[in-house]
Amino acid sequence: MLLTILSFLFFTGLVAFLTWRITRRDDHASSSGYFLAGRTLTFPLIAGSLLLTNLSTEQMVGLNGAAFTDGLCVMVWEVLCVIALVFMAWFFLPRFLKSGVATVPEYLGIRFDHQTQVITNLIFLVAYVGILLPIILYTGATGMLGILDVPSMLGGWPESLGIDAHTLALWLIVWCVGIIGSIYALFGGLRTVAVSDTINSVGLLVGGFLITGYALSMLGGEGGISAGASQLLEEQKTRFNSIGGPTSSVPFGAVFSGIFLLNLFYWTTNQQIIQRTLGASSLAEGQKGVLLTGALKLLGPLYLVIPGMIAFTVFAGEEIKADHAYGLLVNRVLPAPLTGFFAAAMIGAILSSFNSALNSSCTLFSLGLYKNVLQQDASETAIVNSGKVFGWIVAIVAMCLAPLLANTTSIFGYLQKMNGIYFIPIFAVVLIGMLTKRVPSIAAKVGLIAGFAVIAIGYFVSPFDTIVASLHEFHFLGIVFSWLMILMLVIGEIAPRETEFVQEDVGAVDMTPWRLAKPAGIILILIVFTIYITFANFSVLAS
Repeated sequence: MLLTILSFLFFTGLVAFLTWRITRRDDHASSSGYFLAGRTLTFPLIAGSLLLTNLSTEQMVGLNGAAFTDGLCVMVWEVLCVIALVFMAWFFLPRFLKSGVATVPEYLGIRFDHQTQVITNLIFLVAYVGILLPIILYTGATGMLGILDVPSMLGGWPESLGIDAHTLALWLIVWCVGIIGSIYALFGGLRTVAVSDTINSVGLLVGGFLITGYALSMLGGEGGISAGASQLLEEQKTRFNSIGGPTSSVPFGAVFSGIFLLNLFYWTTNQQIIQRTLGASSLAEGQKGVLLTGALKLLGPLYLVIPGMIAFTVFAGEEIKADHAYGLLVNRVLPAPLTGFFAAAMIGAILSSFNSALNSSCTLFSLGLYKNVLQQDASETAIVNSGKVFGWIVAIVAMCLAPLLANTTSIFGYLQKMNGIYFIPIFAVVLIGMLTKRVPSIAAKVGLIAGFAVIAIGYFVSPFDTIVASLHEFHFLGIVFSWLMILMLVIGEIAPRETEFVQEDVGAVDMTPWRLAKPAGIILILIVFTIYITFANFSVLAS
């Protein structure tokens, strides 16, 4: 146990030291330097930061937990996102960079009006504070509980005081990670986040593959990894299917409705994710970073899905919660020094997603609300300071909410369900804004408010929640998205803008595209279809 803790502290400290050394002379005083890294990010930093912001514990713990329950079909969340990343490189990123925006709401303010920008800012902030940040902290703490066996470190004194050791450990980890992540995000800005993400991504990828390798080796015994893989394929032949059956969390039909839409929003319009692409030094660097992320995501199932399936075999007959499977597997298969290393990488992943979401929240508040609504003549220093103060308030609220998610059945399923409330209306409005020139601002405001309200009512108000459950929530999201698009187009026909919208190039970065962007994207899409077809067994649709 001591060796595990020492290795954990060493690797965590090493990342912090290297990040400080690299970013200590950066511009943290101006809003451009703090929120957009001075538009200096190159493709390795963009790809590393995109990858690790996504690869937090809601992915490592949550998606492996989903694989523990449903098998290979949940790889749709990893594989399908590659197509969304290609669309980001080809279509969305050039339009964002051309306008030189720092946030998605800022783009909507340019395309529609100031009120649309404010409404979108508020929706993002409510979602990040009430949904995203608490989930990141909770899943991170859950993973660490299993990997480091924190409750046993506390000894018996919590029980002697009538306190549950597991609950106490959960609160301690949530607050420790929250405070450290806040320091990264609020004192360092976007470039500090991107650099620490890139360093941590190396450790997390290495650690993720190690888990799969050691777990397969344990299954195979003297036969090693190949024997373990053969045993896994044999024992779970029916679960190695890229096609989700009607009762799975990702039924095949939903791939073409809500699941694809959620992926599209996440990788093209989600402020937490795309903020590092908005800090690209040029369009070509941004496109290379986005497409490199897509190539790396093709490897995702090897460490985000397969370990969960291995855990299904390893813990067969044991009554364990799906979201605990990954942490327990890591604790069982890794040697002590590597357990500490992987725990450090996991902490890095938690910090990455937490401080990225926190940095984005500060950006949305400072540039979207403080500068444009509350204090329009604010200085650069005041804008940055407002973000830091707001960030600490948000962090404390998230740290208080996170442990309350302990009774959630599937944290990954809960995350995707809650994401739909704000993903769908915002993505519909952004898409209408980019595809049309005469749809007016009133259509965008109606789309945002109506979409948010309809999805929330469908999820939480009886008897509508029963109807949504009978449809499947992902089909419901697809229906709402289609309805919003039609509604806004109809409004555009009835009351169009007086003049067509013309997007101006503000000259923020060099807009010369990467010459290999189209062929690289086509190759990635072909690989996605090949993977899906290789593991497809459509017989489950008849059952």
